[in-house]
Amino acid sequence: MTRLRRLPDRWRQWPVTVRDLPLALALALASVVPALERQGTQLGDLPDRPYDALTVGVVALECLPLAVRRRWPAVCLALVSLGFAIDQLRSYHTVAGTALAVALVSTGAHLQRRRRVVAGLASAAYLTLTIGLDRLGSGEGLAGFITFYLLLTLAWGTGAWLRQGRAAEAGRRRHAEEAGRTAERARIARELHDVVTHHVTAMVVQAEAARYLTGSPGKLDQTLTAITGTGRRAVGDLRQLLDLLNPDHSTGDPRTPSVGDLDTLVDQTRQAGQPVEFVRDGAPEGITGSAEVAAYRVVQEALTNALKYAHGSRTRVHVHHGERETTVQISTHGTGSGRVSPGGSGRGLAGLRERVTVLGGDFSAGTQAGGGFLVRARIPGGNRS
Repeated sequence: MTRLRRLPDRWRQWPVTVRDLPLALALALASVVPALERQGTQLGDLPDRPYDALTVGVVALECLPLAVRRRWPAVCLALVSLGFAIDQLRSYHTVAGTALAVALVSTGAHLQRRRRVVAGLASAAYLTLTIGLDRLGSGEGLAGFITFYLLLTLAWGTGAWLRQGRAAEAGRRRHAEEAGRTAERARIARELHDVVTHHVTAMVVQAEAARYLTGSPGKLDQTLTAITGTGRRAVGDLRQLLDLLNPDHSTGDPRTPSVGDLDTLVDQTRQAGQPVEFVRDGAPEGITGSAEVAAYRVVQEALTNALKYAHGSRTRVHVHHGERETTVQISTHGTGSGRVSPGGSGRGLAGLRERVTVLGGDFSAGTQAGGGFLVRARIPGGNRS
């Protein structure tokens, strides 16, 4: 059963000429079936002629080129047209004449260059054929020849329509791929910003504070140890993130942050000199993966901004896990010492707003009454108990 399922895939891996050959052979064999004799296209209304040795060559000339109808469509059309002309002029009227319609559809669908030239030459060849049939005593008449020409044009047009549909589908796929790459680049940029900005800001703040601890060796050693720990965590987080970009790395999915890591995040911020009060309501067990990461990133970015712009100011983190959503609120009171501010690009809050909005939530950030800054996010995907 498994082998049968793999047959279509194996068939598509074969050269296109091999895949088109069965149709050519089937049409050639149909032309020699007695029951189908004289059942082919009859243009010109000339009396039928008995099959002879030349008939075999005509049938081969009409059918076998169909094997290259997608690889060399113009060559296929030229050979099939020549065979069709001989078929009609000799009055064989074989079923192989059907190959002309197939060749026209294939040419309209697969010919890439000089389409107008090929169409013009094919029309000229048809005009030459009608003149030859007329001189042989054809009773088709002008209306019959024009009707048949319109049918041939319809076959070409069908192929052109298929070509346009294929091109449109390819364009949609390219657009989807480009959109996917753009979204992936944006996601990686957000992750890099969140990881690098938080850790580097904490290290800068801690290093700045170390300047004032030269007279207190114990506190200085503690601060330098915190800087070392922050640097190591930064390297570890970056390594996990870069694993996403390495196609040869197959150690599993890199670890993503979760709301369960908020205690560690708050402790790191406290070690950087920021007084943080952390309150959590409800249980985080049922929160979904994307919502979990979003909640963590909101807290991380808010604490990073507090370190940048309000270092030393009291900060309160409140995380509430509801039945259907998680609410995160981070408030910073005052403006802090203002000694250290590594600066910002504005990417962080904008990235948070996009991250939360994509999940169907709400995000707001701005100054609050009485001074300070408030960041609030409502993220769907809470507990389902």
